[in-house]
Amino acid sequence: MELSNYLIDQRGKDWSKLLRDWCPPLPSSFTVWLVNRFGDVFAVYEDGSVNMLDVGQGTVTRLAADREEFATRIDLDGNAEDWLLVDLVDQCVAAGITLNEDQCYGYTIPPIFEEGKYEVKNVYPLSLAEHYSVLADMYRQMKDLPDGSHVKVVVTNVPKR
Repeated sequence: MELSNYLIDQRGKDWSKLLRDWCPPLPSSFTVWLVNRFGDVFAVYEDGSVNMLDVGQGTVTRLAADREEFATRIDLDGNAEDWLLVDLVDQCVAAGITLNEDQCYGYTIPPIFEEGKYEVKNVYPLSLAEHYSVLADMYRQMKDLPDGSHVKVVVTNVPKR
């Protein structure tokens, strides 16, 4: 497996601007280390720990105490599949869903909703800025709701695909 096939090239992107709406749950100071093709961020905190912001779920999970432990853990127990969504990226590529340099895979229905599945028919290319902004807005509005709450989503500005 070539790791770069499952990551977004970070060069030339203003990560502090792209992720500003995700603080919190991200801390005010961290380093973007890796970003998978679905925009999930592997952040290194000031204590050296590696943490994953899963933007589709609106969660932050500590994955490893440091980069070295992360490098060991990614090869264990299907972690690469879970963290990088390897099979889904491969399926998207096989389906001809390609990304330009300022895009990631977005969700028609985000996984934070029960109907939001990790499957090709729920994926489309989306600008990184829109992806982070929309999902952060959903996260902020829903973060304090109990699991199983019913929500009504109103879309007011539908992007053209």
